[in-house]
Parts: sequence; C-alpha cells; structure tokens
Amino acid sequence: MNQAAGASSSNPDDASLDLSFSEDGRSGTFMIGNESFPASLLDLPTVMESYKTYNDSVLIKTADIGQMIMVREEDDPAPEGIEYTHGLTPPMRDARRRRFRREPDLNVFDAFPLAPHGSTLSIITVIVPFTHVYRQNWFTELKSIS
Repeated sequence: MNQAAGASSSNPDDASLDLSFSEDGRSGTFMIGNESFPASLLDLPTVMESYKTYNDSVLIKTADIGQMIMVREEDDPAPEGIEYTHGLTPPMRDARRRRFRREPDLNVFDAFPLAPHGSTLSIITVIVPFTHVYRQNWFTELKSIS
C-alpha cells in the first residue's frame, strides 16, 4: 500500500483513489491504483478536535472527529465491533477501558432496602422555607407549630 501511494506515475489513471462501502455502511473497499484493500469505518472512543493555522501563532478549530476509516492489508483480521478501543495517539491506548467508568452491576433498590411503614427507624424530613428576615423568637414559634 505504501508503494502504491508513494509511487509517482505519469498516467493519472494509475494513481486513482476510490472508497466504496457496503450496505451496512461500516465495511468497504479502498482502491488505490489497481490494488484494493479492505476498509472499516470505526467510532473513536472520544471526540478529537482538529485545528489549522495560517501564521503559526493563531489556531482555528476546523472539525470534531469522531470516526475513522481503517484500511488494512488483506491478511489482517477485521476489527471486532464498531468502536475502536484505542485513540489516535499513544497516550489514548486502551482509552475506553482506562478512562471511562464501567456500568454498575449494582441495583440500588436491592442494595438499600426501604424500611416498612411504621417501623421505629423511619426518618422524618421537615422542609422549612428560607426567609431573609431574622426572627429572634424562631425557636418558640417552631415549638408552637408542632
């Protein structure tokens, strides 16, 4: 593939590029010149931003990249699933496993059962509206309410 991409040719038909996908939209064929290679469309684990510059000091955001096309040799196995587990740079190796939480296997209702009504462990919550006025006898007013 590197030879076909790097070869200079005087005939423009020899250096033609073509990418076609099957009906599932995830697998396809990449053609460069007369050679064809299998390709797969994969989702990246994170969204990557791309930037460009005109003067080497100001960066302009050009795109958010969330998918990539992986072109491989005929002998290489196809990737499993539709999501690529690694990012595009070495620090993002195995990013899905290392950087994101696993879904909990815990059911909250089973872990913290509610006490039956009328038990001695029932909790009473009192909600009092907040006022900006300071009352000196607030404690006696609260006793008279209850």
